[in-house]
Amino acid sequence: MEQLLGVKLGCLFALLALTLGCGLIPICFKWFQIEAAGGHHRRVLRLLGCISAGVFLGAGFMHMTAEALEEIESQIQKFIVQNRSASEGNSSGDASSAHMEYPYGELVISLGFFLVFFLESLALQCCPGAAGGSTVQEEEWGGAHVFELHSHGHIPSPSKSPLRALVLLLSLSFHSVFEGLAVGLQPTVAATVQLCLAVLAHKGLVVFGVGMRLVQLGTRSQWAMFSILLLALMSPLGLAIGLAVTGGDSEGGWGLAQAVLEGVAAGTFLYVTFLEILPRELASPEAPLTKWSCVAAGFAFMAFIALWA
Repeated sequence: MEQLLGVKLGCLFALLALTLGCGLIPICFKWFQIEAAGGHHRRVLRLLGCISAGVFLGAGFMHMTAEALEEIESQIQKFIVQNRSASEGNSSGDASSAHMEYPYGELVISLGFFLVFFLESLALQCCPGAAGGSTVQEEEWGGAHVFELHSHGHIPSPSKSPLRALVLLLSLSFHSVFEGLAVGLQPTVAATVQLCLAVLAHKGLVVFGVGMRLVQLGTRSQWAMFSILLLALMSPLGLAIGLAVTGGDSEGGWGLAQAVLEGVAAGTFLYVTFLEILPRELASPEAPLTKWSCVAAGFAFMAFIALWA
């Protein structure tokens, strides 16, 4: 038991150190600031942004969405079985099978997507320009005018577009808490180490991408560092909660509530990925096949990690 506790504490510090290290690298080094870059340096940063976009895409589909769907389905089935055992007979079998056929997981993820869509629309209605971006944006690229999909009017100053960065951080924070919770609830040393390594493998890349995104949005260094620090604390927080409740289980409403929150977080993450990160990285007409390759490489790496995660 003491060995298991020691391993989990080691995992806690590993998650904290890796998240802080990977997240602060793009913020602390001026090399990653694309506004001050030019020529080959700027192209390299653009391609790095495309790789991080692929990583976000892979994290959204292969990790957050997959885990949320699995957990929601599991919790719904538990709920149905409990209701079935509580009320024997009374043609409950047909009703249960009808309930299980409904795509509850997809519905919850879609609700998360539409929740952020609503909040951004409300922000634009009340304070135009607050969310940064419109349907068509004209920007200059190498002297030529091209149209970038997804913005809201004139080219917004990145520092005035905080809503999606906030949504990205919140969705990742929720997911990080649940990842840490899963590690903290593992019953054996082998299972704890295996799950922690899987989390570390994809978390480093995702948090590095978040750091790059904050830099590209023009976030002040102090706020960017504070955001990464808060994000870094989420997995250890979840792991600490898992240690505190070890020996219990997720009976009752807690397991279902956790699954629903994971689904909502996945939906918000997909919203930011498709309507902010990918359009921003793919907007320019420069080297489209190279950009596609970088996005595909980032996604493929996350898909490969999903074999163990």
